[in-house]
Amino acid sequence: MSIPQSLLEQSILINIQQALQEDIGEGDLTALLTPEDEQATATIITREDMILAGQPWVNALLKAYDPTVQITWLKNDGDLVKANETIYKLAGSARSLLTVERPALNFVQTLSAVATKTANYVKQLEGLNTKLLDTRKTLPGLRIAQKYAVAIGGGQNHRLGLFDAFLIKENHIMAAGGIVQAIAKAHQIAPSKPVEVEVETWDELNQALEAKADIVMLDNFSQQQMIDAVKHVAGRCKLEASGNITIENLREVASTGVDYISMGVLTKDVKAVDLSMRFNA
Repeated sequence: MSIPQSLLEQSILINIQQALQEDIGEGDLTALLTPEDEQATATIITREDMILAGQPWVNALLKAYDPTVQITWLKNDGDLVKANETIYKLAGSARSLLTVERPALNFVQTLSAVATKTANYVKQLEGLNTKLLDTRKTLPGLRIAQKYAVAIGGGQNHRLGLFDAFLIKENHIMAAGGIVQAIAKAHQIAPSKPVEVEVETWDELNQALEAKADIVMLDNFSQQQMIDAVKHVAGRCKLEASGNITIENLREVASTGVDYISMGVLTKDVKAVDLSMRFNA
């Protein structure tokens, strides 16, 4: 999946409106200590190695709050930025720079953390055909932003939400009366949408194949079971591995020949990158 441009732009707008409202509210009291007409320049650096992500959010934030502030990017999204290197510079109203500092850094530190983590995981798959996918286990309100960051880090996006693909799990199967019935109904409801089904047994895998699922998720299959499943399916559908996968066993799982590995840890368990904004003397 890829994020439609219109959805990306809409999400950025919503994100920055919420960020400004929650931080500024009725006004930045501390910024009032600075003379209204004072101008300043500032430098934003990282204190640790990172893959940069978040440029569109910072640009939109500045445009929304004070379009007279000038921003100069020294790095681009997807670039490896080393510790103590400058990411971007700002010039404009000192009050504005002080006010937008935290919301801007919040976006960059969070999205760069996702991109950096994703890149580290993707590195484990070098030389293999398996693709790394994200999940819907994202921070509330930052679904599209985090999936954007996963793509920047070299991963791929699973479905963006409940609207763009079917993912039939145990409860769906029970409610629909079985795997075959669930897949058949999905093809009927939205013929153009991908249909994925989660299976836990060999019998369920065969049912999914019979019903012509596009993707089958092998939930907590053992290493040998995944190897056998890849041989058995023989390209009749795509196979995705999920469950109990870590960076330590990621390459081992990929070596089974599965097409995809999905990991919620890319977005739900991230540590923000350490950034700093310094006013220039």
